[in-house]
Amino acid sequence: MDAVIVTGGSSGLGAAVVDAVAKAGGRPFVIDRQAPRDGIAWVECDLADTRAAEAATRQLIEQAGGSIDGVVTAAGMDVPGALADIPGETWDRIVTIDLLATAAVIRAAIPALKQSHGGVVTIASTLGVKAVSDATAYCAAKFGVVGFTRALSAELAGQVNVTLIIPGGMRTKFFDDRDEQYKPGPDAILNDPANVANAVMFALGQPAGSAVRELVIAAEQETSYP
Repeated sequence: MDAVIVTGGSSGLGAAVVDAVAKAGGRPFVIDRQAPRDGIAWVECDLADTRAAEAATRQLIEQAGGSIDGVVTAAGMDVPGALADIPGETWDRIVTIDLLATAAVIRAAIPALKQSHGGVVTIASTLGVKAVSDATAYCAAKFGVVGFTRALSAELAGQVNVTLIIPGGMRTKFFDDRDEQYKPGPDAILNDPANVANAVMFALGQPAGSAVRELVIAAEQETSYP
């Protein structure tokens, strides 16, 4: 494995994936609004602009010499709240970044991934298989990622390996900007994003002829799964 594009690679799970790729001797390329750690190639992009996300993907493929081995769509956001209380612009932005940008980046990368017989890893959530109150946008997006990835794996079978990863809650800044009622409590059991990044690397590192189609990874006492 050499070049891997990671969306949301400046923080959280994305940053953990960047570190894992680099540790394995690969070259991570990041699409994000903020810069990743020093020494990592990246393109600044607001993934809510899906056409810009496609352009950023093509730009990084060019930087990588025209060939990439993987795409990991780790970017995501959420603003919990009742549907009637969430501004329409915010609701739309959550679905766009979490679902539509996932499809946009992968769409732009498919020609290069077919050439390398590379891999795609999408990041859903346990809330992509279990619905909860005050998360209509996030659940809609992550349920969408599940359906999108399953359809894509059928569409690209034998050409590009496609893996759906369903992680439980992780110890990242994902929860920092939430209202207190929506933050994990002091006793919450969350997974280390490095553990999820290792699962991503496992999926990307499958030998020829083998594919990990779906993988659920969570803290041992995860409450949102099953």
